[in-house]
Amino acid sequence: MIRLIAIAVFVVLFLIFSIPLLIVEWIIGKFRMDIKDRSSLAIVNWAFRWCLRFSGVKITYIGEERVPKDRAVLYIGNHRSYFDILMTYVRVPRPTGYIAKVEMEKIPLLSNWMRNLHCLFLDRNDLKQGAKIILTAVEKVKSGISICIFPEGTRNRVPDTFLPFHAGSFKIAEKSNCPIVPIAINNAGDIFEDHLPRIKKTHVIIEYGHPIDPCGLSREEKKKLADMTLARIQEMYFKNKES
Repeated sequence: MIRLIAIAVFVVLFLIFSIPLLIVEWIIGKFRMDIKDRSSLAIVNWAFRWCLRFSGVKITYIGEERVPKDRAVLYIGNHRSYFDILMTYVRVPRPTGYIAKVEMEKIPLLSNWMRNLHCLFLDRNDLKQGAKIILTAVEKVKSGISICIFPEGTRNRVPDTFLPFHAGSFKIAEKSNCPIVPIAINNAGDIFEDHLPRIKKTHVIIEYGHPIDPCGLSREEKKKLADMTLARIQEMYFKNKES
């Protein structure tokens, strides 16, 4: 419980004391959006790193050299924990927006920082809004902003299993011609979700797979893009589970 309290107190204090920073970031964005993107990334990365320190999690990252640094990408990962976002975000090499559930848009200050980071809020019950979010994400990628999505649609609560990937998520890569970077996250649920409300020291392995370039796929292969990406993530996941 001590770790949970420490993280909760830190997050609340960060959000309160970062209000002046939000104002400064808003002003900077009026003149230099590129500087705002980099500074917002640095500020939130700092906060996320402290949350990870308080949690006691130890993370082994594999394959980061496979992630293209010179262009925006679509990150696709399996999803077991809220900590998935923290653990992957602190390693992104460029501004990256996450697609989050629409309920998070209602959280004061947190939603402001999320917008600064180009996060998009998806209502899973509104298909029309979902289509608009995909198109917005495509424009983000074309402008140089990477996007990360967990296409299972929700946190999977059963260890060592995978929910089907929603094929619509992959339209972001197809329409923007960006590489897909598969991410396999091992043991994340053991940090918090598997034994609520306790946070415990955990060793998590995160592997980035070789990018999948939609431009090099046939029409038939593109139809199977979700299954292909899921298969690569499963391969990395079970390999790292045995290590």
